[in-house]
Amino acid sequence: MLHQLLQWHHMFSSVKTDTTVAGLELNTLGDGLFHAADWLVTVAGIFCLWRAVKRKDVPLSTQTFFGSILIGAGLFDFVEGIVDHQILGIHHVKPGINELAWDLGFLAFGLILALLGWMLVQSEVPADTKV
Repeated sequence: MLHQLLQWHHMFSSVKTDTTVAGLELNTLGDGLFHAADWLVTVAGIFCLWRAVKRKDVPLSTQTFFGSILIGAGLFDFVEGIVDHQILGIHHVKPGINELAWDLGFLAFGLILALLGWMLVQSEVPADTKV
C-alpha cells in the first residue's frame, strides 16, 4: 500500500532519488523485486497453513485462519522494517520530516498485527494445549 497507493517511497529511494528517470527506473525495479519476494513469502505461508490444517491440535476455523494471516503480515512488516528501514537504510516509510517516527510506527503496527493474530489463534486453542 505504501509503495503503489500512497506513493510515499520506493524500495531504493534512500539510495538513489526517484525524481529522475534513471532513479525511478531503479526504484521501480526494486519495488518489483520486493513484491516478487513478497509473493514467495506468501506462497510459503500458504504452504505452512496447508500443512497446519492436517494437525489435530490446530482448530480449523475462520478465527485461526485470520489470526494466522495477521501474524504473518505483522511479522513480515516488522522484519522488513528492521532490515530495509533500519539496518540497510534503503528507504523509509515516509521520507523527510520525522522519518524515524514513521519507521517506528511501522514497526509498532507490525507488532500489533502479530500480537492481535496470536491472540485470535490462542483463543481457539484448547486450554490444555496453549503455549
